[in-house]
Amino acid sequence: MEIKLEQLSGESNSGKVGKIDVKIGDEIKDGDVLLQVESQKGNVSVKSNANGVIEEIVIDEGDTVNIGDILFKIDGVKTEECSDATGGFNYFNNLMKPQKEEIEADITIIGAGPGGYVAAIYAAKQGKKVIIIEKEHVGGTCLNHGCIPTKALVRSSEVYRNMKESDSFGIFAENISVNMEKVIERKNDIKNQLKKGIEYLLEKHNVQKIDGKGEIIDQNTVFVKTNRTETTIKTKDIIIATGSEPSVAPIKGIDSKHVLTSKEALDMTDLPNKLVIVGGGVIGMEFAFIYASFGVEVFVVEYADEILASLDEDVCHEISEIAKENGIKLYTSSKVESIDETESGECIVSFIKDEQSKYISCDKVLASVGRQPYFEELGIEKLGIEMNDNKKGIKVNEKMQTNILNIYAIGDVTNIIQLAHVASHQGIVAVDNILGKNKAIDYSTVPSAIFTEPEIAVVGITEKIANEKGIEIEIGKFPMSANGKALTLGDAKGFVKIIKEKATGKIIGSTIIGPHATDLLASVTLCINNKLTTKQITETIFAHPTTAESIHEAALNVEGGAIHFA
Repeated sequence: MEIKLEQLSGESNSGKVGKIDVKIGDEIKDGDVLLQVESQKGNVSVKSNANGVIEEIVIDEGDTVNIGDILFKIDGVKTEECSDATGGFNYFNNLMKPQKEEIEADITIIGAGPGGYVAAIYAAKQGKKVIIIEKEHVGGTCLNHGCIPTKALVRSSEVYRNMKESDSFGIFAENISVNMEKVIERKNDIKNQLKKGIEYLLEKHNVQKIDGKGEIIDQNTVFVKTNRTETTIKTKDIIIATGSEPSVAPIKGIDSKHVLTSKEALDMTDLPNKLVIVGGGVIGMEFAFIYASFGVEVFVVEYADEILASLDEDVCHEISEIAKENGIKLYTSSKVESIDETESGECIVSFIKDEQSKYISCDKVLASVGRQPYFEELGIEKLGIEMNDNKKGIKVNEKMQTNILNIYAIGDVTNIIQLAHVASHQGIVAVDNILGKNKAIDYSTVPSAIFTEPEIAVVGITEKIANEKGIEIEIGKFPMSANGKALTLGDAKGFVKIIKEKATGKIIGSTIIGPHATDLLASVTLCINNKLTTKQITETIFAHPTTAESIHEAALNVEGGAIHFA
């Protein structure tokens, strides 16, 4: 049964979810306070009108909810049905007894993130009976706590920055300020809209969704247990898509109340004055630019010699200089030793740089040191599913099969490439192989998108990797400062780099840093995937004025010289 939002203070029809006082698996009784909702007319404690066990929490703290919205799904009965023969309340005797069921499926997918739900919809469209199991929300980390929420904050910070700099465009505005509650509300609205879309698509294609944790009993059996149900699924094939979770760095004080993961950072409605980010990788640097744009003093402490260390040296240098121009203070080649709380409610981050101890005082610390595959209670050990050589992911072949051939693994749980679009493609490859299509995954043209300011996008072989592998290459670069459209945008930092294999003339890699880089990369990805040459790019007409012309100019630079840059 469902518990809905029935009323708010005054005549309000909507409000923002505050603290949620219960969790999945909690037993609740009539009158128990479940959560707080704040509307324009005041704060309301939402109480239960039923007795049972929380099976699903439909909303998150910070969400906007309307009268009539579903808040919780529970196993239980309404209060008027919960009295004994004498008319008194008998809670435990009236809870539903555990329901046991056994169902069959062609494909059972554990995890409804961007790998799992794409695989489920794709398989269902091919006529397969599909069951998908999810312990939290559809969309996984990407939709709920990663890709989409982060980009919503990126956009808000971009709008704020543009408004502050609008006088350079001849537009004057005064008293510009940030309302983080509205920023977070917008982020949650986008997230919820997309979640509802996925749920609709699963339902439309007759994918049965089961809430809970899936445990693989044997190669044809998956078991799902909640407080009130026990479901045994007999299945022909299994796809593991359980994703990943934030890695915990072995740092003293990392469990301090001042330390946030990316999940908590996405719901932060009170901006800190000073924020230290531990880790200068993709997640860390995206948050660095977001909060620097909002006016927070940001410090990044990175163990490697460069931020975004996997990128080419020229890209690292460019984004580092831009970060510094934005007020972001970078400490590379630095190892965090401890995070200590002060009596005044701040914290001190202690780290070693150049063999010297250094200290930064701040209000909050964001721990951003990567993610690790999530296996909890999956049962892969007793089943004998093999792990990668580093024991940090499930080992799969090019068909996404594990060593048990009817069990597949996709996405972050394989620890191959932790990107949502890779997980989705792996899911399609896995389903194709289940269907007997004999497909192999190809990682040679996987695009990567980094939403710093400006954006960075990479596909194929970088200059660094080409040199390491001894591949003879030629490089063409074109600066955004020579692109007319970039100048009109007021965003002319960065460049396009095209890498050509000397022996074949084919494009084998590209890095773009600049406005809309992540969108521009798609055309280069198509070129690499279809083994086009830089000569073919030079013979293609690009529309003017567009930032895409910079790709044409970079190709021209490889083949003899750019037109609009000496």
